[in-house]
Amino acid sequence: MSRLLALILIVASSLAMAAGDKTPPLVDADWLDANLNRSDLVVLDVRSGIDNGGDRSSFQKAHIPGSVYSSYTGDGWRESRNGVAGLLPPVASLERLIGSLGIGNDDTVVIVPAGTGVTDFGSAARVYWTFRVLGHDDVTILNGGFAGWQAAGFEVASGEGERRDVVQFDGTLQQELIASLDEVQAARNSQAQLVDARPRNYFTGETQSPAAKAPGTIPGSRSLPHADFLAQQDQAWYLNAGVISSKVNQAELDPSARTIAFCNTGHWAATDWFVLSELAGFEEVALYDGSMAEWSQDSDRPLQVAKRGLGKILDFFN
Repeated sequence: MSRLLALILIVASSLAMAAGDKTPPLVDADWLDANLNRSDLVVLDVRSGIDNGGDRSSFQKAHIPGSVYSSYTGDGWRESRNGVAGLLPPVASLERLIGSLGIGNDDTVVIVPAGTGVTDFGSAARVYWTFRVLGHDDVTILNGGFAGWQAAGFEVASGEGERRDVVQFDGTLQQELIASLDEVQAARNSQAQLVDARPRNYFTGETQSPAAKAPGTIPGSRSLPHADFLAQQDQAWYLNAGVISSKVNQAELDPSARTIAFCNTGHWAATDWFVLSELAGFEEVALYDGSMAEWSQDSDRPLQVAKRGLGKILDFFN
């Protein structure tokens, strides 16, 4: 059996299982409309200032009826520590945040991004990963986000949104979904796969993020740009499951090997984590939330860049 065919079967099996008793990891506007009145369903809108026209004021103007709003960038879903942005906050902090939104352990959570560009799916994927890290598996993402909901012609509401009572939310840390700096360092000498979710020009070192101290990538990494999984249709951006097999095969990834996704601050990498873990059926996928912001802090850690004009990859130390 070819690697491509095997991966297609893995994806098909994963989606078939998801369509059974468990809420699928990715749903469309039709699914949400059919389930919108469920008492155990919480629609969580995470639009923020990093989106194209997405923030609290955008939510107040128009949102899915009954949805709850929480800013991805402003409400504590990520935090900065020791000069590194985008890190996972302590479990207790996340428990308070989620409980304050009226989300309990028995609720099904539908995360709604803006759906206006390639970057905002990462907001939903990062929040989705956070729920999974806390042991809450009954969570899904609305493909196309709010823009897709509008494009489908469904009802919208305005105002402050749903105000739910504060509840107790208890998280149980799933450490295997988080890759530490030590594990990433060890992965370079083990069978683990490192996957760089950034655009190709970041991977080659032609472009540098302000969050990173130097350009380049972690040596030995495979390039799997997050944007390659997204496509625009009818004024909304959707995750295109049909390209997963080809993109994963181009990167020569092994679904059975432990895989660690990273980017600059653990945002774009969340899309790769979601695709590989929840849709492509990879056996063990973790997110390195420190990403290049942390890796590049120490000049003793190697970086890999493409030497311009030769198409050759060179290692150098900052």
